[in-house]
Amino acid sequence: MKAPPVPQKTGPKTNREIRAREVMLIDQEGQNQGVKEVEEALRLAEAAGLDLVEIVPNATPPVCKILDYGKFRFLEQKKAAEARKRQKIVEVKEIKLRPGIDDHDYETKMKAVRRFFEEGDKVKVTLRFRGRELAHQDLGYALLNRVKAETATFAKVEAEPSMEGRQMIMILAPR
Repeated sequence: MKAPPVPQKTGPKTNREIRAREVMLIDQEGQNQGVKEVEEALRLAEAAGLDLVEIVPNATPPVCKILDYGKFRFLEQKKAAEARKRQKIVEVKEIKLRPGIDDHDYETKMKAVRRFFEEGDKVKVTLRFRGRELAHQDLGYALLNRVKAETATFAKVEAEPSMEGRQMIMILAPR
């Protein structure tokens, strides 16, 4: 039987994990103390009752700061959670039309399109043809061009109108 693998530590190196001989030291008040030997920096951190944390590992010499590592990790997690919360997932909403749509129905659909753009979503306009309507694709292009013209101020065309089987599709994205 094998021993379970040792879990890899994520995050910055702390205290005795720092392998550089010299480091650029920043004390707990944020003052630059200049280049110090790691042992001396560790002594200063222990005297203050705090940890030596490698902030910029790929600098020459690495930048280390004296701080409370537990509090540092907590604040980093809090920042990451806040960034995830502010992240907006763009959805693609679909509006289905017919070639012979009435004016009032068209206006209702356009109101929904405006609302989707205000929420920051993309809109896929689908125009479905039934039966003999397929012979009058020019009506479909005219309708989608009307949609394009009305939304030109607040949306851009991401995919021009194109036929896919019995339906015509156009994708709009917010500006």
